[in-house]
Amino acid sequence: MMVGCAFWAGAAMAQETGYIQRQLHNAVPGGVAVLALGNQEAAPKASYEGKPVLVVRDSNEQWIAIVGLDLKTSQGPHEVVTDQGQSLGFNVGHKQYREQHIKLKNNSHVNPSAEQLARYEREYNEQIDAYQQFSDRYPSNVIFDLPVQGRFSSPFGLRRFFNGEERNPHSGLDIAAASGTLVRAPANGKVILVGDYFFNGKTVFLDHGQGLITMYCHLSEIMVQPGDEVARGSSFAKVGATGRATGPHLHWNVSLNNARVDPQIFIAKP
Repeated sequence: MMVGCAFWAGAAMAQETGYIQRQLHNAVPGGVAVLALGNQEAAPKASYEGKPVLVVRDSNEQWIAIVGLDLKTSQGPHEVVTDQGQSLGFNVGHKQYREQHIKLKNNSHVNPSAEQLARYEREYNEQIDAYQQFSDRYPSNVIFDLPVQGRFSSPFGLRRFFNGEERNPHSGLDIAAASGTLVRAPANGKVILVGDYFFNGKTVFLDHGQGLITMYCHLSEIMVQPGDEVARGSSFAKVGATGRATGPHLHWNVSLNNARVDPQIFIAKP
């Protein structure tokens, strides 16, 4: 329904949608909202809660805004604003995530010392700076390849308890794989951060463009450095168990407009 310069995104969703919108739209906390912006020649710009969001052209020639919704996003009405003065409304629904209980031998990974907490704070700020980057590059693809093949051992959004103590929900997808398994880029990207962190272990951040950032943790080996360009399908690291890990696996994060979202949304569906 059109009201002045605003309309409800459900009306746009009812029309013929493009491939990306059909694949990615899942407007729940930890999910993604995809909104049609029109088929004008030049790409519009859009923002959500004051942050710029990813805009690409879909298979039906419509420009779409792809908006990350973090786990703390409230249910109910939200809106995206464009540089053309449009206000695009959409609803965020409910999703319940499961619990996970993990036993760690290294208790410092549950209750770090003051020195370890100071280290964590420095590392956390460094990683948040990487997540907040918004480059002008146009993503090579937003439907991702899996970075490694393996069992999904811990899904996104789990309420996690370490040695009986609750900590932050799981912000990524864990994929169990043998130590040394090559990790491949799910899309073209630029290496924007490499580190060896207290909780995450050896870690790589890739910038795929316009606030679409991926992170890879617990690596045994890193084969790139900041500034390197990696092509879709190329290997840049190896699976390991560094940092807070009970065994070899890849922890894979996907972030949009500085919101961590479920990586499984970006895996091609049949």
